[in-house]
Amino acid sequence: MSAPKPNPEAGKQLRAARLRVRLSTREVESLSRRFAEKKNNHEYCISHAWLTDVENGEFTPGPYKLSTLSHIYNFNCFKAFGIEISQAGKQILSPGLPRTHLVGGALEEAAQTISAPTELRDQVQFEQTNLVARMFQSWGEIPVGLLPQMNLQNSLCGYIGLEDYTLYPLIRPGSFVHIDARQKKIKTGTWRNEFDRPIYFVELRNGYVCSYCELDGSQLLLLPCPQSGIQVRHVRYPGEAEVVGRVTAVSMRIAEVHGQVRGKSR
Repeated sequence: MSAPKPNPEAGKQLRAARLRVRLSTREVESLSRRFAEKKNNHEYCISHAWLTDVENGEFTPGPYKLSTLSHIYNFNCFKAFGIEISQAGKQILSPGLPRTHLVGGALEEAAQTISAPTELRDQVQFEQTNLVARMFQSWGEIPVGLLPQMNLQNSLCGYIGLEDYTLYPLIRPGSFVHIDARQKKIKTGTWRNEFDRPIYFVELRNGYVCSYCELDGSQLLLLPCPQSGIQVRHVRYPGEAEVVGRVTAVSMRIAEVHGQVRGKSR
């Protein structure tokens, strides 16, 4: 692949992408070091002086540094320079930016999609909590802006049923949760508040539940959020319950879409 000539217009796009995520050139430099350390390759590092030159259109970056900028900005920087790389957008993950910002750029590309069901209303029961992989048997590629970083085929994700208020209002019905299947051991300790306390996704004989958990001998206590009004449940463990994993992230709507019909009440 031959490197394109310097492109002032592309430099302007990079600067706009940087300002969108509210980063200075020195902050980009710091984030690039972390990315390079993760990749174990110094080629991914970016200096703030180098970035300024690129934004001024003085030269075109190589693939390593374009990968870094794509990662940090959540924007397909390859395309800005006319480089078509189908995998460029697929490695973009959140780098942990320090400031709140709008998410755009690469996620607005037509090719940026996640797997989601094509016939939801007829085939899926949204009232019950479930693992996403078990909810859908036929999949299509459609863009979903509310779930920008969920790969529903390759990640272990759970869906909180519209009738499941166990952790309401912390996790609302209709939310999607990321599950780390490596963390199955129930942690004990003193938690400062409900936000710090570990949440687990648990498979029961008749379905799933997402809740706080405590072990009491051979009993697993499924603890709801105090404000939910739901009762504590006791199940035999491990006979009647299996911990799928710990919930590590949530994608949740906090307001109804205009015209949307409410789910069933508790």
